[in-house]
Amino acid sequence: MAAHRKPKHSPLGGTLGGQAARTAATLALASAATATVFEGAGHATPRPTPAQVRTQVDRLYEEAEVATEKYNGAKERADRARAAFDRLRDEAARRTDRLNRSRETLGAFAAAQYRSGGLDPAIQLALTSDPDQYLERAARAEKAGDRQAAAIAAVRRELTAVRQLRGESEGRLRELKAHEAELRRQKTAVQGKLDAARTLLARLTAEERARYEAAVAAGGHGTGTGGAATARADRTSAVRGPIAAPTARAAEAIAFARAQLGKPYVWGATGPSGYDCSGLTQAAWRAAGVSLPRTTYTQINAGRRVPRSELAPGDLVFFYSGISHVGLYIGGGQMIHAPRPGAPIRVAPIDEMPFAGATRVG
Repeated sequence: MAAHRKPKHSPLGGTLGGQAARTAATLALASAATATVFEGAGHATPRPTPAQVRTQVDRLYEEAEVATEKYNGAKERADRARAAFDRLRDEAARRTDRLNRSRETLGAFAAAQYRSGGLDPAIQLALTSDPDQYLERAARAEKAGDRQAAAIAAVRRELTAVRQLRGESEGRLRELKAHEAELRRQKTAVQGKLDAARTLLARLTAEERARYEAAVAAGGHGTGTGGAATARADRTSAVRGPIAAPTARAAEAIAFARAQLGKPYVWGATGPSGYDCSGLTQAAWRAAGVSLPRTTYTQINAGRRVPRSELAPGDLVFFYSGISHVGLYIGGGQMIHAPRPGAPIRVAPIDEMPFAGATRVG
């Protein structure tokens, strides 16, 4: 009998068995949703601490400086390729003008021959009533023929030169476009690193950001303690008097660099309103009459290598294993350098970054 009983109906419609099934399903979904929420919360990315942000920002700025030096090298190569292309293009234009003038001269000879009728010289002599006058004209014609031959040779020379110059220009143009493409890639890399650093810094509170910027302004990379930053600030303000440079040129380079103190770091800049690290050292030694290449990678080979124990004011000091930063040594374990975005050109100890080598120029 029990097997044939009808299921009881719920006042809300449907059977009690169906309602129970729906209730169980609802609870199961709710449980799954709750589990999902807690699981998601368990895997949510925690907010980085201020110390972690500073460490990541310092790393990004170091990577940005590496990319900046690659950008500087690409720009230097692109500038050389453009200058070579412009010289070839100008020379081709001058040669084309000379070719056109030679063609005009040749055309004038052709027109003169046409007007004379192109008669055989023996017939012209037989027909003339004044042989002496004819012989005189023939002598002039022979000279004109020599000039015509010279004009033909000039056309050939200029035509060959123009073709060669145009071929070289096409090669230089391809080279220029390749360097410009590399320049755009490196610029994108620099901007990407700097944008990432700004995004990280934006995650700091106003108080944390102020502490970070104070540490950077004091001479550190934002990772030191307040005491260390204060110590660095004291050390960077110690050099006030004259600096005993070993040569007059070194003294001039240092004087120029000291005059730039407080100006902003600007990546890819060579002055006068802002500099990057290698732009500053290049400009300082240029003021002393010494031409340095543009990048840290090339500046380190621009003079004689010296060990750290023999550093003298005016030497270039390089940092990091990739030789991505440079400063101008001024004695007492200190240098003048353009540190990074947000930090002005300043005096700093050379032991605040991993030392990679030094070069003496001038």
